[in-house]
Amino acid sequence: MKKILGIELGSTRIKSVLIDENATVIAQGAHEWENQLENGLWTYSLEAVWKGLQDSYKSLCENYGKSIESLDGIGISAMMHGYLAFDKDGELLVPFRTWRNTNTAEAAKKLSSELNFNMPQRWSASHYYQAVLNGEEHISKVDFLTTLAGYVHWMLTGKRVLGIGDAAGMFPILGDTYDKERIAKFNALLAKHGINEDLYRLLPEALPAGADAGTLTEAGALLLDPTGTLKPGAKLCPPEGDAGTGMVATNAVKMRTGNVSAGISAFAMVVLEKPLTKVNESIDIVATPSGAPVAMVHANNFTSEINAWASLFNEVIELAGGTIKKGTLFDKLYEKSLESDSDVGGVVGYNFLSGEPIVGMESGIPLIARLPAGKLSLANFMQMQLYSALGAMSIGMEALNEENVQIDDICGHGGFFKTPFVGANAMSAALNAPITVMKNAGEGGAWGVSVLALYNVVGGDTLEGFLDKLFASCEKETVMASDEEKAKFANFMKLYKKGLLVEGKAVEVL
Repeated sequence: MKKILGIELGSTRIKSVLIDENATVIAQGAHEWENQLENGLWTYSLEAVWKGLQDSYKSLCENYGKSIESLDGIGISAMMHGYLAFDKDGELLVPFRTWRNTNTAEAAKKLSSELNFNMPQRWSASHYYQAVLNGEEHISKVDFLTTLAGYVHWMLTGKRVLGIGDAAGMFPILGDTYDKERIAKFNALLAKHGINEDLYRLLPEALPAGADAGTLTEAGALLLDPTGTLKPGAKLCPPEGDAGTGMVATNAVKMRTGNVSAGISAFAMVVLEKPLTKVNESIDIVATPSGAPVAMVHANNFTSEINAWASLFNEVIELAGGTIKKGTLFDKLYEKSLESDSDVGGVVGYNFLSGEPIVGMESGIPLIARLPAGKLSLANFMQMQLYSALGAMSIGMEALNEENVQIDDICGHGGFFKTPFVGANAMSAALNAPITVMKNAGEGGAWGVSVLALYNVVGGDTLEGFLDKLFASCEKETVMASDEEKAKFANFMKLYKKGLLVEGKAVEVL
């Protein structure tokens, strides 16, 4: 039996999955962690990265029930984008700047104009150029830029490589590598600031799924398993971002397929048949793990506020002397939303813990308002929470509709879909499309990268063909929102769009 390990460093959990040659899950592990706001920037320490990885792997081994001495394959995935800059000695120059930061508006706007390509604030090149504009001292020492997945892979293998899907969140991709014409334009911008550097040299090599990305070294094995039980030699697939692993976990890598990953942040991905007609700041152009162009609508904020309110309700239950399992509480709250009124009781909310570029918010303040004539009930309140999580993404998807992008199937994965039907129903109303949820929806990313690692080990087919065979008998459910549900969401969005002025004022004043 083959043993394949997939690890994904998500926003709130570092998840580990062990699968066999049939992609069947043998064991799982997890470690909870949180980002910190330091000096105005969201970050995770590298110490927390390794502590979390080791703890997640340790819990997987404990659940497996016996020691793991060898692995056939390993895949590393992590939240996309952000900024990890190292000097020539491999030392981190500034704390990791995550995708959540919205301090790069000036750089993103300038790069988008100069490159004639939407350069989101989250992208690594935007972070780097903003540091140049800021005159940050560390810029002169930068020798290597990478993502979180690329960093962990580098430490495990010694290879400075990146899956092409994750690389597409650092800088635009053209064909099988970075767009060299745009690299030249970027270098010219650097030269205007007196910086004689080639961005191409600083970036990790972009590799498609199935490419040789190195093997686990002895030092890497000890980083993952400090007990020394795990031996080196496992093959590693190119490290990917959570967008790429989401596409794999939902078999959404072919043209006209799409998927929605919905957790702390959310993004909708659609594999394109043809290029878009114009640059749109709501749409990122990235790539599948095999390099096909993808339109991505990314919302910085999604379930954090839902999680916070669930914690508050749990406190109320405990205050009354009761107890409830976390999963049961979420199920009950989600299911209650199905009883909401057609106008959602005139309740509107914004889940912006951080900025939300889709709607022009550079910072965020969670906010709830209700019309005096409305009805505040638990059902309406929870429906508002689900709909407000979908608000920014819905606005971003309007731009894809204007481009007449055709989508045959959208698959959902992530915590938002763990409660059967409810999340998929709300998402379907927001996107006006059927949403398919597969059995593995709740743990998609870690499983997705383990599948990429399995593909790297067995090969023999295109990624698309490999996944079609793998998913042939997968359990799934497709939900299409009713006309009434679509009308309810449309009513909510009218109030949501008007209230964005209030949210903007709250950010300004508070």
